[in-house]
Order: sequence, then C-alpha cells, then structure tokens
Amino acid sequence: MVEVGAGGVKAAVKATWGQGKPVLGFLGEYDALPGMSQEVTTEQKPIEGKAYGHACGHNLLGVSHVAAVIGLKAEMEERKLPGTIIYYGCPAEEVLTGKGFMARGGAFRGLDASVAFHPMTMNMVTTGNSLALNSVKFHFKGVTAHAGGDPHNGRSALDAVEITNVGCNYLREHVTTDVRMHYVITHGGVAPNIVPDYACVWYYVRAPKREMVEEVYQRLIKVAEGAAHMTETTLEVEFMGGCYETMNNDVLVGQLHKNLREAPQDDWSDEEITFAAKMNDTTPQLRERAVKLAGLPEDAQLHTGVCEIDSTGNAGSTDVGDVHHIAPGVFFTTACYNIGAPGHSWQITACSGSTIGEKGMIYGARTMAKWGLDLIEQPEILEKAWKEFDKSMGGKKYNCPIPEGLRVPAQE
Repeated sequence: MVEVGAGGVKAAVKATWGQGKPVLGFLGEYDALPGMSQEVTTEQKPIEGKAYGHACGHNLLGVSHVAAVIGLKAEMEERKLPGTIIYYGCPAEEVLTGKGFMARGGAFRGLDASVAFHPMTMNMVTTGNSLALNSVKFHFKGVTAHAGGDPHNGRSALDAVEITNVGCNYLREHVTTDVRMHYVITHGGVAPNIVPDYACVWYYVRAPKREMVEEVYQRLIKVAEGAAHMTETTLEVEFMGGCYETMNNDVLVGQLHKNLREAPQDDWSDEEITFAAKMNDTTPQLRERAVKLAGLPEDAQLHTGVCEIDSTGNAGSTDVGDVHHIAPGVFFTTACYNIGAPGHSWQITACSGSTIGEKGMIYGARTMAKWGLDLIEQPEILEKAWKEFDKSMGGKKYNCPIPEGLRVPAQE
C-alpha cells in the first residue's frame, strides 16, 4: 500500500508491505540546496538554468532506502517471513521539519524500529547525537523616514535586528558551550538614505537536548522583545519549526555495525580514485584532516572498509531525531564522496551524480536489507533495543515540537 501525503504532508510518501511484527521503518529523504547546481566534473561548473543541487546527497539517500526495502521484501517472500516493512519518503530535511510535520500527523506510529542512511565521506555507524534545533524568524516593523533629512521621525526596524544580534552575542557567554546560535539577516532595508520600516533576521538555536533548546529559545525571544522596546518598533515572532536531537540506540548501533562489515562493498575503480583525487586537491587541508582522524593510508582518496563506531556526535541537526524519540532508531553513513569533500558543497553534488555516489548508495542498501532481515529473524535484538529505548526516554513521551496551528509550508 502506498500513501501519498503521509501525516498530512503533501510531498511525503509512506509505502507499506507485509503483515505482523516487527514493523521496520526505512527513512528515505529527498531535498536539495540552493546555489549547489553542479555537473559531474572535478571543476566547479553549475548546470545552466538550474539553481539547486544535491549537495547533501539526497538523490542517493532516498533511492538507497527504496533499494533496501525491495531487496528485503524479496528475501521475506522467498523465506515466507512475517513482518511489516515501511518505506518513508520524507521531504524538506534541509529545513529540519519534514519528519516533524509527518510525526505530528501520526506517520510514524506503530514502528518497532527505524534505520536512516546518509551519504558521507566514511563508512560508519554512530552512537553520537546530532543537535536538537528551533528555527525562528524575527520580523520587526518600524517607521520609515529620510535618513538624512528627518531621521528623528523614523523608527528603524534594522536597528532592532542589529540590537537583537548584539544581544544574542552577549547571551552566548551565559549559555553552556554546547549551545549554538546562528543567524542571517534576510531583509535589512532598500537604501542607506531610507530608514528601514521592515527588517527580518532568521535564527537557528541548537543544543544537545530538546529541553535546552526550548530554554535558550525563550531567552532569545526576550532579547528580540527588548530590541523592539529599545527601538520603538513592533515584533512578530514566526516560529518555523524544530526537531529533536538524535538518540541512536546502542543495541541497534552494534547490530548495524555488524551488518555494515558483512555487506559487500564494491571496489573503487582507477577512474573513480583519480576523480576523487582531483576533488581532494580542491580542499587538501580537509583531506589531510580526514586521513589523520580516521587513521587512513596517506594516499587515501576514497574510504574503503568500516570505521570503528563513532561516539563523538556533531554540531549539525537532522529531523531523524524526532523518529528516534518515537521508537528505537539508528543512523549510519557510507562513503559516497571524496574524503576531503566539505559539507553542503559542489564537490558533494558532483560525486553524488557519479558512480562513486552510486556505489556508496548500493552499499548502504545492502547493509539496511541485512539489518532488517536480522531483526526479523532474531526478535531478541528488538527486545533489548526497546529496553534501552524505554530507559533512555525515562518515562517521557514524544512531544512534537511543531504546534498544531503551524501549517506545512508546501501547502500554503
């Protein structure tokens, strides 16, 4: 059964096959980034007439999960195994709210476990957490005036934005060091000699725990409110949504690490290694850093083999975290780019369209299919995973960070 518009999100897909337990979710995604159009070449060369590109490998990510469920379905049919497998097509990961909207609509209810693959530079399973996040825009409205002739009659919305940003930067001293706040001014006026009557700043607030995000977010709102008072402007707070931190389940991490080692990994061709080497030449410092951190051979251009389980986490965010707070989940990566590829870059877009990306995608699919098969044939794995999940949740229930009144942007 294929449901389009899963969880009330028009672009979301929920494809279900099988019956009975366990119910396993495969979290496919699709999204792209502006300004990242790129041909499959070792020089930066955008495709004419196209602005967006797969600089996070979502073209591979969505398809890999499809391949995994197709392979697992065939194996289940041949062995006559019970169980339900669900492919989720999740939109808008780059704005970190797609799965939140889907969760609000109940798309992930009833899951026994989930798996999420992501293209990356290394083959690796992680226990580390990505950060929880809130996204908000502060809209200030003031009074326009001639900036040279009668500035005293104006009330600058841009002043309010700038004071908010100054206040945020002072606030950094009084939050824990693992909190991140970053912003971009989306509108600051039209000309220097016109006092801006409208200005807007867009913020992300991140922290290792959802509760920490909510606390810092409320303090940031007070900063913006204070800026509005100081400048005699009005403030509109537009909450854009938020997500939970990831909560990778150690039991599932260990199982998936085993499956990653077991799954066949295609060899890199000479042409692919040459392509990757030219890519690494564009960011030599990142390649050197990757070689040292992962203990790779000095001449490595693409990752081969499997890294040890990573527990360091990162300062990024993903809405996969919402699903991790509904049922036990696990997140892993395979090598789909050159080892020196910067995040969200044209280098990633180029590799994602090449055979390098394709091989990493297929390796990820094989791993997920084996993972699903093991969970079906060995129910004790999920029993242990749920014991850990319940302990990690500590009696708390998932509370969707996206309020009922917030509309799905694509449906406006």
